[in-house]
Amino acid sequence: MHVITRKRLNEFAARYPATHNALAEWYRQMKNGKFSSIAEIREIFPSADKVGKLTVFNLGGNKVRLVAAIHYNRKKVYIRAVLTHKQYDAAKWKE
Repeated sequence: MHVITRKRLNEFAARYPATHNALAEWYRQMKNGKFSSIAEIREIFPSADKVGKLTVFNLGGNKVRLVAAIHYNRKKVYIRAVLTHKQYDAAKWKE
């Protein structure tokens, strides 16, 4: 899968260093994966959920929420937001 853009992961990890390993592992798994459905993603990330047209990943032991638009047919993952649990609960990412 082609992950667009890793910059958001790096920026978040710079602000919250404790999340670096979880984000790096997510990136590695997604980049090397050949997913064709949410069911296949859940084999690697059991807590992944569909929220409308987006997929929300719960990473780092409930510390990070990564919101992505996944285009399975084009093998592309667009990172929409990387948020703390508190930021996610504020729901501004839905706007």
